[in-house]
Amino acid sequence: MSQDRIPGPVRQTYGADDLSRTAGFAGGFINFGDWSGIRTDAPTPEDRVRSQEDLYRRVLRAFPGPRESLRLGEVGCGRGLGAALALCEFRFAAVTGVDIHPDQIERARAVNARALATFPDRLGYSLGSADDLPFAEASLDGLYSVEAAQHFRELTGFAHEAARVLRPGGRLVVTTFFSADGPDVAERLSILLGSFANGLDVAHPLGAFTADLAAAGFTGIGTESIGEDVWPGLDRYLEGAVPRGHWTRNFLSTWRDGLLDYHLVTATRR
Repeated sequence: MSQDRIPGPVRQTYGADDLSRTAGFAGGFINFGDWSGIRTDAPTPEDRVRSQEDLYRRVLRAFPGPRESLRLGEVGCGRGLGAALALCEFRFAAVTGVDIHPDQIERARAVNARALATFPDRLGYSLGSADDLPFAEASLDGLYSVEAAQHFRELTGFAHEAARVLRPGGRLVVTTFFSADGPDVAERLSILLGSFANGLDVAHPLGAFTADLAAAGFTGIGTESIGEDVWPGLDRYLEGAVPRGHWTRNFLSTWRDGLLDYHLVTATRR
């Protein structure tokens, strides 16, 4: 895949900068976490890892059983720990992690070398983008994405590509943060949050994405706000992980002010 297809901020953040090594994350995962059931009075790095694993578990539980017969793809797999968790803990038939950044695919293969050697026909990592996935038409039973869609330049192509690779009845599960509607929301987010200011994150309204899914051939589209389980716990962890006044502390206030929220989106391929 040509490096020209990778947006500049994404290329830098997940290449030379290796976001997984920053203080706000832990254990190689790169997501804000599901903090439900985790004490947040004095969260530890171990709690942070569990929150990130639990966000994957929340997504993966949205796939119906029997899971042992389902072949899944992950869009935006990063270092691949979530795909390995999906295979080893949930026992899916096969899981392939896809990422647009070659450095991340290289890291995923290195970090998960033991799992790859143990399950050579069931776990894999491949280059690909949200609108150009390395899967044949109707070849997957499920497709999921954990906190990656906010980096996609647009979601219409992703919706149509997801419909292409899923079999009829296949399930799509996406979780990330979506913006509110409104003419000034994107500008306000850019003022408050550095990741929107530098173009790493894109303000995608939830309603526009669900409309894209319907137009692409999905039905039974459901959305669940899970911000209460994400933002407060994350902010408590960031208290001890980043300098006072760092822009990442503004995620909590943007959620409270209704500028963005974290959602779990599910849909079925018609």
